[in-house]
Amino acid sequence: MKKCDYLVIGSGIAGLSFAIKIAQRFPQRKVIIITKTVEEECNTKYAQGGIAVVIDKIEDSFEKHIQDTLICGDGLCDSDVVKMVVSQGPERLQELMNWGAQFDLTANGTLDLGKEGGHSNNRVVHHKDQTGYEIEKAIVAEAHRQPNIEFYEYHFALDLVTKDNCCLGAKVLNELTNEIITIQSTYTLLATGGIGQVYGHTTNPTVATGDGIAMAKRANAIIADMEFIQFHPTALYHKDVNPTFLISEAVRGFGAVLRTKDGRRFMTEYDDRADLASRDIVSQSIEQELKKSGDECVYLDCTQLDIKAFKNHFPMIYDRCKALSIPVETQWIPVIPAQHYLCGGIVVNTNGQTSVENLFACGECSRTGLHGANRLASNSLLEAIVYSNNIYTYLSQKKKINPKTAVVNHHEFLPKPGTMNQKYLASIRDHLQKIMQQNAGIIRNDVDLLDSQMELTYWELELQLLEENFALNKAFCELKNMITVGLLIVDHSLKRTENRGGFVKNKKTTTLPL
Repeated sequence: MKKCDYLVIGSGIAGLSFAIKIAQRFPQRKVIIITKTVEEECNTKYAQGGIAVVIDKIEDSFEKHIQDTLICGDGLCDSDVVKMVVSQGPERLQELMNWGAQFDLTANGTLDLGKEGGHSNNRVVHHKDQTGYEIEKAIVAEAHRQPNIEFYEYHFALDLVTKDNCCLGAKVLNELTNEIITIQSTYTLLATGGIGQVYGHTTNPTVATGDGIAMAKRANAIIADMEFIQFHPTALYHKDVNPTFLISEAVRGFGAVLRTKDGRRFMTEYDDRADLASRDIVSQSIEQELKKSGDECVYLDCTQLDIKAFKNHFPMIYDRCKALSIPVETQWIPVIPAQHYLCGGIVVNTNGQTSVENLFACGECSRTGLHGANRLASNSLLEAIVYSNNIYTYLSQKKKINPKTAVVNHHEFLPKPGTMNQKYLASIRDHLQKIMQQNAGIIRNDVDLLDSQMELTYWELELQLLEENFALNKAFCELKNMITVGLLIVDHSLKRTENRGGFVKNKKTTTLPL
């Protein structure tokens, strides 16, 4: 058994920014960060757009950002949370810059502010089209400068250790040795990112399998709003690219427009904001166009843009498209909506506390009330740094408490004979992704959701039998968590009756045989 004062599960912006601050505040206390691959692999790394922060106080204001967020959340945001998060933006951004994150500047040296769908003003701070990568690089370096932070790479958190509704740490699989250890901690932070791999089309990296939410569910933490799945409207459509490559919303903010295969600019028919409507509206509009036409994708037209400026702002997008033989200066980019962000998750208060004592959650795995039924573009990184700071502020004021003694059943740790059939696990995972894409996607209905519920429940029982008889491995544990998350999404979708934001349900329509 290993011990620490603070256990952070996940190495993105949410977990690392908390770890850095708490380590600096208490240099004599130990912080352990576990990540199931390498330290820099996380959802943060792949965030292209940027951070929504009110910088230009003449043209913009906190109130405008607040209203944009509330409108996008379709009436389900917590207004007090929205005000708190938006107002902290400038200060939290400055902290990232102090840690070495660099953002694009204008010719006169001020921050270059982009505009994305749903925003009434230019307020998105960015680093080219690789904002997340730049932030992750800076905060990983800063974390390594703290001598009391220890990284555990290739360690998979299996389950939280709890006693009397209090979290005592986590049970962790060393993927390199297959050893299962317990890490006992005074406080535990879940910062495990998203759930994208539950779906067949996602912009999320392969590590995004909903592990934190599944663990929290098994620990009886309260989970909410899992039905609110945000689909990004413009993911590159290419059969050989997985996960789906994201064409940033900022490209439309730069002037690109959506077209059907025959060249019709269709978004003007759905919303007054046209191509800069919020993500839920654009995704649903594309879905309707594809259902009407039977086409596999729509297209993003960048051909009218200044290509030199485009390459400067979006070098990664330009290079990726070029590598796939899509010259954006002359050819439209094929795009489809893809799962992008979860607006629900583990319920937390403004201090990041879950319903389980000494367990905190932050970032995409948490449900703060900021996003409501649909996230405003580039509010996610903002939410992560604000809530990680709130958790830090709360815990920095608490006196050191001796953790309760963990009760560990060592019999669980004994090796089991035999290995699981990896091809079989992969086949279930593939089937799961197809079912969720088809039945729990942009538009859902109760008939298909109930079918999915039965299938997922069967797999859940089947994996319980496998776990009793075979040694655990990462592929199995991820699949187990994906099934848990899938059931949460389906169950919450069945319970919701009204369409809000990213959630649309209609009646099942069938065609009778002639």
